[in-house]
Amino acid sequence: MPRCVLSVFAFAWMVTGAVAFAQDGHHGQGHAENHDWYQGLKQPGTGFSCCNGAANGVEGDCRPTRAYLNDDGNWYALLDGNWVPVPPRVVLKQLAPDGSSHICASKSGLIYCFLGGSPKI
Repeated sequence: MPRCVLSVFAFAWMVTGAVAFAQDGHHGQGHAENHDWYQGLKQPGTGFSCCNGAANGVEGDCRPTRAYLNDDGNWYALLDGNWVPVPPRVVLKQLAPDGSSHICASKSGLIYCFLGGSPKI
């Protein structure tokens, strides 16, 4: 196989890995880029804000993640790199502007809100 083809495969693998890591639900990742619309999200049942984090991204509690809708009808999402069940009471009935899944949760793992996108694993 020519070196240029191998280089393309290696580059694609690195980019794919970087994108996957960027959407693993780690606290603060991707928050700053989406902070403006995160601020408008309200927790179902309480009306409290889903977003209690700062715009600097480090303290941001909402972030993009990967998620899937299981056969049992429940969502599962990556939260700080671990797959967790999403309580149905926190699932918002709207889509994110980018169509992806997003999760708002504390550093301790308490999920405030979740937006399901196109299910991806």
